[in-house]
Amino acid sequence: MIRNQLVLRTLAPLAMAVLVCGAASDARAQEGTDATAPAPDGATAAPAAAAPADAAAQAPAPQPRPSIDIYGFAMLDMGFQQEQNNPDWYDVLRPTRLPSFEHEFGQDGHNFAGFRQSRLGVKTTTPTTLGDLKTTFEFDLFGVGADAGQTTFRLRDVWGEFGHFGAGQTDSPFMDGSTFPNTIEYWGPNGMVYFKNVQFRYTPVRGANELVFAAERPGASGDAGVFADRIALQNVQGHFPAPDLSTHYRATRGWGHVQVAAIWREIEWDDTLNDQFDLSGRGTGWGVNTTSNLKFGKDTLHLGAVYGEGVENYMNDAPVDVGIRTNFLNLRTPVLGELLPVLGLMAFYDRTWSEKWTSSAGYSRERISMSNAQKPSDFRLGQYALGNVLYYPVENVMVGSEFQWGRRDNNSDGFRSDDYRIQFSFKYSFSYKVGGQP
Repeated sequence: MIRNQLVLRTLAPLAMAVLVCGAASDARAQEGTDATAPAPDGATAAPAAAAPADAAAQAPAPQPRPSIDIYGFAMLDMGFQQEQNNPDWYDVLRPTRLPSFEHEFGQDGHNFAGFRQSRLGVKTTTPTTLGDLKTTFEFDLFGVGADAGQTTFRLRDVWGEFGHFGAGQTDSPFMDGSTFPNTIEYWGPNGMVYFKNVQFRYTPVRGANELVFAAERPGASGDAGVFADRIALQNVQGHFPAPDLSTHYRATRGWGHVQVAAIWREIEWDDTLNDQFDLSGRGTGWGVNTTSNLKFGKDTLHLGAVYGEGVENYMNDAPVDVGIRTNFLNLRTPVLGELLPVLGLMAFYDRTWSEKWTSSAGYSRERISMSNAQKPSDFRLGQYALGNVLYYPVENVMVGSEFQWGRRDNNSDGFRSDDYRIQFSFKYSFSYKVGGQP
């Protein structure tokens, strides 16, 4: 009994303390939730519900995140060629690669199939305090140059852009890639400028009106013509003392766009053989390229006209930039290099029949003004035309058929070669983006 009383006397003060603390806590809780409680200095306290809204208003806005876009397509091209062409270019139609004499590449009639225009690309955007940094890395499997005829990796774009400046490899400002028609033939119209080049670019004006300047990697090729077997000419080497300088101005409106582009280039050739002849020389290449896309509802008319001298290197399908002409009255310089003039034209119409059916048809040509010492069998005139029907059963899938025609005319021997093709293509596209706006 005495022990119990001692326990009660000990616990009673503790219990009283707990009750007092609980009451004080309840009082503070009620004070904090009283919407009409006066604030210090007589100010009226804001409703408690406003506190979260104020906090949200003061929170920093979410920042853009880096993004990466992986895209491309797998594509099969197959068909039949009635005539013949250079076997390194079996799956495309290039008038410059058609025969320059009868049966140059064997017998007529070839089946072809390949997946060389399949493509893979990666684009990234990285936000910085001074704006977005953008990059592109893209390749396909179409071998050119030393890899002509092979299925191998071929870089198309290796490009970085920050603010008004860009550097790497991408479309030359001298070209207008948006005028490329909706065809399944890989190479495209021969009479248009189409060249992806290494360059440093400055774009002071963007938007509906665009102005671009670039310094591009120079390059050119030459043909010694009827004197190609002479040792003296075999020792002439190309020399490029300055980058090619290109520019374009583009005006975009609701009806489409118009672009005017120009290029200037210095081409020199050095005679490295120490003999009685001096075959060195130089020339200034130049060109003007005018292009346009005209919108007619969902349809588009692609137009282009280019003229210049020594700019064949920038054409989609052209021979050499520098030819040769005779100068026999001067024994020291009996032959001279000459920049060859070129005229290219194209017109194609892209027709949208419905969400699942489209067509494209058009014509292109390219003419080279030859120098007087070019071979009679050299390429002088090329023509290119096609028409297609493309079907899109679902998004990112295309099945199409296309009829193609090409013609080559030689310089002066009267020979002409034609090519007729029917092509079927199956294209499966993909794109996956990660990151970007939160």
